[in-house]
Amino acid sequence: MNKRRLIILYFIFLVVFGSVGFYILGGENWSWIDSIYMTVITLSTVGFGEVHPLTDSGKILSVFIIIFGVTGIGVLIRTFSEEFIQIDKFRKNKMMRNISNLKNHFVICGYGRMGAVIAQELHNKHLDFVVIEMDDHKAEHIVSKGWYCVHGDATSEETLISARIENATGVAVVLANDQDNLFVTLSMKTSNPNLFILSRCSIDDNQSKMIRAGANKVVNPYTAGGHRIAEILSKPQVEDSISVLSPIHSSMNLTLDEISLDNMSKYEGVLLKDSKFREEYDVMVVGIINQNGDSIINPSPDTVLHTTDTILLMGDTSNMARFKENLPS
Repeated sequence: MNKRRLIILYFIFLVVFGSVGFYILGGENWSWIDSIYMTVITLSTVGFGEVHPLTDSGKILSVFIIIFGVTGIGVLIRTFSEEFIQIDKFRKNKMMRNISNLKNHFVICGYGRMGAVIAQELHNKHLDFVVIEMDDHKAEHIVSKGWYCVHGDATSEETLISARIENATGVAVVLANDQDNLFVTLSMKTSNPNLFILSRCSIDDNQSKMIRAGANKVVNPYTAGGHRIAEILSKPQVEDSISVLSPIHSSMNLTLDEISLDNMSKYEGVLLKDSKFREEYDVMVVGIINQNGDSIINPSPDTVLHTTDTILLMGDTSNMARFKENLPS
């Protein structure tokens, strides 16, 4: 018989024992309803007062009910606490078993503002990933979202092993400071030399150190954000920009830009094949969004361009930069 059933039987016995006791000791003025009610309010210690004046025997009975009732409640609370702990352990063990079976997944070290954005993007792309986070509240938040989380210090080798670094495809190291990012980058590259590592740095002078430590790409969010803001400010036609990085071919550095053709009259009514995007800049149009919001993916060469269109332009970063230099300010 399990603990919960024993506790339930224990409280049923107390209610029955107390009700019978009050009914017998109370005399003719006590009904069964009065006796049961008195027993329940005594067990709950709510302090409503007696239904009828108690005799000395009734007071002694009340004392015993209170003592045994409080003891039972203490055991009940402890039992439920143990149950919750066991459920939590089972949930964590199940999650760790699922993580141990992952292959070709991604690892995010740190769930700050940048790590949270990366996790959400990977989730939206339906990619497998594991977040390493030391903060208790953040770890609980990650698990509550149904994501895999290793609750521990990313600088610990044991934590990295738990995240299955040896089977991972890529990792984003976005901890709070450059020293930790540098140490984790070095540790991960040692564990998995083929791992694609994108590391965050806050100080530009640390970028070369992280690359020497094994990072394939290093991103300074402040510098990147500043460049992005400056580009939009100086070239309003650039509405959005995405970097396309290959975990396998690190030399491949593509950019996908969303560019409005507004105020670019030379493209009005021009066929895509005559626009010379490829011939002059070695970039290609992979999509067109018209003024109604309708999109054309991989448009044909005979598609007619209009200044009300927004084009999705993809190419090498240097070629895209050269194209954007010629955009009207």
